[in-house]
Amino acid sequence: MQLGIRTNPSNPWILQEKEFNSQHLEKLEAVMCQGNGYMGVRATTEEHYVGETRDTLIAGTFDRFNGEVNELPNLPDVTEIEIEINGQVLDLNQGHVSDYLREINLKNGLLTRSFTWTVAEHSYRLKFERLVSLANRHLVISRVNITPLDGQAVVKVKSGINGQQTNNGSQHLIEGDKRLFDGTFMQMLTSTNESKINMAITTCHKFNTADNHVIKQQMKIGRRQVFFKFTDIIASRATLQFTKYSTLVTDRDNDFQGGNLSALRQFGLAMLKIESTKIFDEQLAATTTAWQQLVWNYGKLQIESSDADDQVALNFARYQLAVSTPAHDHRMNIGAKGLTGEGYKGHTFWDTEIFILPYYIFTKPKVAKSLIEYRYLGLTGAHRKAQDNNYEGAQFPWEASWPSDGESTPVWGAADVITGRAMKIWSGFIEQHITSDVAYGAMEYINATGDDQFALDKVYEIVLDAAKFWASRLEYNEKADRYEINDVIGPDEYKEHINNNAFTNYTAKWTLQTAIDLYKALKTNEPRKFSELNQKLDLDLCYQLWQERVNKIYLLQPNADGVIPENDTYLSLKTIDLSKYKSATHVGGIFNDYNLDQISNIQVTKQADVLLLLYLFEQKFAAKDKRTNWNYYEPKTTHDSSLSLSIHAVLASDLKMPDKAYELFQRACQIDIGPDMASSNDGTHSASLGGIWNVVVFGFGGIRLLGKTLRIEPHLPKVWTKLSFEIFWQQQRLQVTINKRHLSVKTLNATESVSFEHRGQQYRLSENESVIIGL
Repeated sequence: MQLGIRTNPSNPWILQEKEFNSQHLEKLEAVMCQGNGYMGVRATTEEHYVGETRDTLIAGTFDRFNGEVNELPNLPDVTEIEIEINGQVLDLNQGHVSDYLREINLKNGLLTRSFTWTVAEHSYRLKFERLVSLANRHLVISRVNITPLDGQAVVKVKSGINGQQTNNGSQHLIEGDKRLFDGTFMQMLTSTNESKINMAITTCHKFNTADNHVIKQQMKIGRRQVFFKFTDIIASRATLQFTKYSTLVTDRDNDFQGGNLSALRQFGLAMLKIESTKIFDEQLAATTTAWQQLVWNYGKLQIESSDADDQVALNFARYQLAVSTPAHDHRMNIGAKGLTGEGYKGHTFWDTEIFILPYYIFTKPKVAKSLIEYRYLGLTGAHRKAQDNNYEGAQFPWEASWPSDGESTPVWGAADVITGRAMKIWSGFIEQHITSDVAYGAMEYINATGDDQFALDKVYEIVLDAAKFWASRLEYNEKADRYEINDVIGPDEYKEHINNNAFTNYTAKWTLQTAIDLYKALKTNEPRKFSELNQKLDLDLCYQLWQERVNKIYLLQPNADGVIPENDTYLSLKTIDLSKYKSATHVGGIFNDYNLDQISNIQVTKQADVLLLLYLFEQKFAAKDKRTNWNYYEPKTTHDSSLSLSIHAVLASDLKMPDKAYELFQRACQIDIGPDMASSNDGTHSASLGGIWNVVVFGFGGIRLLGKTLRIEPHLPKVWTKLSFEIFWQQQRLQVTINKRHLSVKTLNATESVSFEHRGQQYRLSENESVIIGL
């Protein structure tokens, strides 16, 4: 695999940078980002450089600035450390740098950077280590070693809390009190402008010198800053070591029980006083254990491949998902860029339900459940959006932030290449398949886990409310005696204001039919719950509308060649040579030649649309439909969305095109860690990272959830000799192992028997039972 990030051939958990390059700062900041689901801290260097983006983001702390849409505010920075040695300010663009190594250990999130810096005829060895703890989600720790190699050195350090951060110029934070406690612990209070979330950031330093002498610190306060300055004289070959501890807390945190700002201040301060008594190595051991227990013990996955970087890519994807998933709080969800950057303002999209939720459903169902609870909490905002658009039920926002806030999509976006004017972002208005996606993801969780109580408590209401929206959204075509859905955007966002997008219409019908089935089942089997929901949603009236309309929803049918039209007009549009756009190094190259209005009149597709429909609902289509529509749509797809390659890779695997599937898999892996050194500047691609796991487990591993049936039909790539992974199915843990000759399925500590299907044959396994099937 061609990567832009170095890997360690002997350790698939390491990503490296072996040469400092100030042109690639943002890529490395995102790829080596540290976090724990509560907080994400980009891997900026301690010293400043032009072109860096210093981001510290806390999940759920959304705020508006000057009438703009909600976004996660960039919080005060605790990673900055300014170092001056013998009058030379540390700057790797000056002097000579040797033995440079920066690496992130994906196993435990440890970020290290070490190098020898030669400047003004003297050399110094520096080493930086940083942790964002998974054992205590509020804690950030840095350890710094400075060693002069050829003479005594006078070292001056400035380190503290810098609140002068912005979101591309927007300042979300109001300056608050700054003070020092016990001569050691500095603290800055701040709050968000509009959402009024209070925050306390507290920092201290602990020193370790060769002769244990005391280093005096002088506190300084500036505008939106509080920091210590200290000076030390280091003998040749001696080392000055100091550790910086910081806690970040907000009054939105679900582990904060206080009720006022004073309590919040003490919450952060008391925590820091405890955590700073533990040396760095003790903190590293604690977070390493937490990573193993909370992340790596679930969904174990091992690849044996001639390309060792395949395993690295999987480890990276799972690490990044853990960094950005707020598993601690169901009021929060996963942003399109996670917590790795300001891209998409921290907003949640359909990415969660279609591309990320499957990973958690099958590896850590408790997290999947939390992500669905977020959508349940979002019903208030979804109702408001429906009402604003004169619809009924729950119309889920295209971009979601705090669950009750409703639609959070910006109105204006990038410049039109032809007109030079800002283009309107229509997704928040007319990309409506998100409502079906939310219902689909929630039902996939129920089908895979059998969590009937959660279904009764929350999931069924989500689906019924979504169906209520669709019933009101349908438009009756009297002449054709059918219901249509006009003026929408489907998954292919290169087609705006189109009528009857196939994916949207099919999934709307699925939602209505699912609601009809739930109505009947609840009325018969759960009369008390039915009565509650009937009173809340007027289900009896809804049921009549659903029955009248569900079979009259217009579903686009295959043409004479078997091609399902993407929308009413797609197949009649002109075709052009797309080869240069499909082979381009950077995505979106077509916008160098056409604007979106022109692209709307060309048979070009941004990402899987009809093919996504066939992937999610394969039981509703003949087997040959996959191949026919692949042959038609894949050549017309530019894969300009990071969501596209993984879906195509799974389908290619299903279609027994192993070489194509593997090529697409590797391209998906390269989106963030590949050779494009600008691809992740605004943050990594959460949906693509979930998609990488989907390719391995659903594509190559052959796992498929078909209703309430688990099917396993693997298709290993030629370069892989073995694939082994664990999944949860019906609350039981399965180990699946695949090699060139056999499929092995084993239950692990099962309390009930489980069944699966392979090539039309049913298999049932009891506790700790296994079966080996020839391939």
